[in-house]
Amino acid sequence: MRRLTLIACLIASQVQAEPALVGTASVRDGDTIEIHGQRIRLQGVDAPESGQACTRPDGSSWRCGQAAALALADKIGRSPVRCESSGTDRYGRMLATCWLGGLNLNRWLVSEGHAVAYRRFSTEYAGAEEEARRARRGIWAGTFTTPEQWRHRR
Repeated sequence: MRRLTLIACLIASQVQAEPALVGTASVRDGDTIEIHGQRIRLQGVDAPESGQACTRPDGSSWRCGQAAALALADKIGRSPVRCESSGTDRYGRMLATCWLGGLNLNRWLVSEGHAVAYRRFSTEYAGAEEEARRARRGIWAGTFTTPEQWRHRR
């Protein structure tokens, strides 16, 4: 029994959580950033694609994908961002929750209407999405195709 406990302790001491990645982030699109050359996909959110357009209540079109990326870049500025990894996606990008000080950037994107909760992978931000929808913020002010549907049609 002692031997099993010792082996378990040795294994546990060698298994360490991936450390957070901290640094100046460059925004690749509304839900992807890069820190120190590492691409990071914001876990649980799906922002409109860069070339994607949405429709305002007056019927005019606007580049909501580009607006999401610009909003994220403006929010971050040159401040350090801390990302906590939860794995990697099929493209080899780190999946993470990212923080600007005490602000969860993933949640912020959804609550401001710059992204939807990516329910296929997580329901963590469903409440933030509902809040944005009720307040008609961002993409919820008019009509849009979900980013996932838009990609599928392309």
